Amino acid sequence: MSFSSPYPDVVVPNVSVYEYLFGSLTETDLDRTALIDSTSGATTTYRQLVGQIDAAAGAVAARGLGVGDVVAILSPNIPAFATVFHGVLRAGATATTLNALFTAPEVAKQLVDSEARLLITITALAPAALEAAREVGLADDAVVILDGDGLAADGHPNAADFLGGGHRAPDVDFDPATHIAVLPYSSGTTGNPKGVKLSHRNLVANVAQIEPLNGMTSDDVVLAVLPFFHIYGMTVLLNAALRARASLLVMPRFDLIAFLESVQRHRITYAFIAPPVAVALAKHPIIDEYDLSSIHTMLSGAAPLDEELGNAVAQRLDLHMLQGFGMSELSPVSHIIPFDGGVGTRGVRAPLSSVGWAVPNTENRIVDPATGADVDIPADGVSAPGELWVRGPNVMVGYLNNDAATAETIVDGDWLRTGDMATVDATGCVTIVDRLKELIKYKGYQVPPAELEALLLTHPQIADAAVIGVNDADGEEIPKAYVVAQDGAELSEDDVIAFTAERVAPYKKVRAVEFIDAIPKSSAGKILRKDLRR
Repeated sequence: MSFSSPYPDVVVPNVSVYEYLFGSLTETDLDRTALIDSTSGATTTYRQLVGQIDAAAGAVAARGLGVGDVVAILSPNIPAFATVFHGVLRAGATATTLNALFTAPEVAKQLVDSEARLLITITALAPAALEAAREVGLADDAVVILDGDGLAADGHPNAADFLGGGHRAPDVDFDPATHIAVLPYSSGTTGNPKGVKLSHRNLVANVAQIEPLNGMTSDDVVLAVLPFFHIYGMTVLLNAALRARASLLVMPRFDLIAFLESVQRHRITYAFIAPPVAVALAKHPIIDEYDLSSIHTMLSGAAPLDEELGNAVAQRLDLHMLQGFGMSELSPVSHIIPFDGGVGTRGVRAPLSSVGWAVPNTENRIVDPATGADVDIPADGVSAPGELWVRGPNVMVGYLNNDAATAETIVDGDWLRTGDMATVDATGCVTIVDRLKELIKYKGYQVPPAELEALLLTHPQIADAAVIGVNDADGEEIPKAYVVAQDGAELSEDDVIAFTAERVAPYKKVRAVEFIDAIPKSSAGKILRKDLRR
């Protein structure tokens, strides 16, 4: 049977993303700091940001681009990202954001698939951008290099060329419920990336859904290190923070020292992270050399956060640690532990191993993948695991040019199959067990890689770990661990196998180990298991 979010429904206005985020700015809001450049310290007020967004929208429209056209953005986190991203949306065009780590062939592939007509990038990423643009036939003046030498020097417009024309933002007309605002690509951790069609209403809905639960206010200074080009950073960081009138400290990439110095210097109050950052915060000795006391809340997403690891960070830094769950196809948040842990909002504290409760305006089902039957919600305790299905206004429109994949993912009319195995307790609190496709089958038993990874991270000599299923000499699938040892650690394969064997059921134990220098991960912190299988 389905179960609804325990929270009251929120109002989801049928307006554009621009109108929802900026349409209600007051005079006081306009003078608040919206963005802080972590590199230079330069600040941008909300008044300046809106002016820049309107100028970018005018520049896009002046190129003849609008409703039905796609603009690609290849950029790390910089303040200008907010300008061009929201400028594209303000003009009625669709933004497709590319991973800043992409090679030229990967950039070209997304440009072709999305049919992008304009590419906006920066000098550091220009080699890949220009090679890709040449491959797909984009003209030189269709590649904007924001910090480049400019149109007169090399044929590529820079920020001054692009934004300096003085063009007014256009009046555009579209249905927010159906018009595609953004076209991110799914991470491809279990297959080929697919363009995810998210409407203006999808994005507006998700900001509205998480607003009463994240506890963010205009007094917060939010650390923005998770990439804006990923849907987690795009919605939970960029859009939600701007809606809250908070200040965003924009960091182009994660570097532990820069992270710590930024928190200390700018008195960061709210940080969004992925689990690899939590590992460093829990284990690295240098943490104690910095004053991180300004942070009151930290939220982890993009990949499972182990409860012991999360609690270690919370205790070490004396903050509230939260966890959420989502996916690009859900805009992305479907579940979150609320800012108070659930004590005030739900009357019970959510375990940090969970992802909390379903966000407002959504329904869930837990479905047995073997039978297709719904898993019963228990009167007490925790349910049997099943695949998590979600229905709500944040569910994507569909995959770009891929009706078959859309039909496999959105079923029974409007239920989205997440592909994640989950359990639910009597209060409706959901815990993600593992990816359905990543479960290891050992002698008929299901072995969740995330459980073994969390266990391995508790070993003091292990810095990071990943687990996948591989076939042994007899063709039997077994759990294999890829381990990154701490500097100076003396650790053998037998040590790792013995460590897990002592702590899990016999069928779950690690049966092969390989030591590597780093675990391959996406920019959002997800383990790229397909890379380990190569």
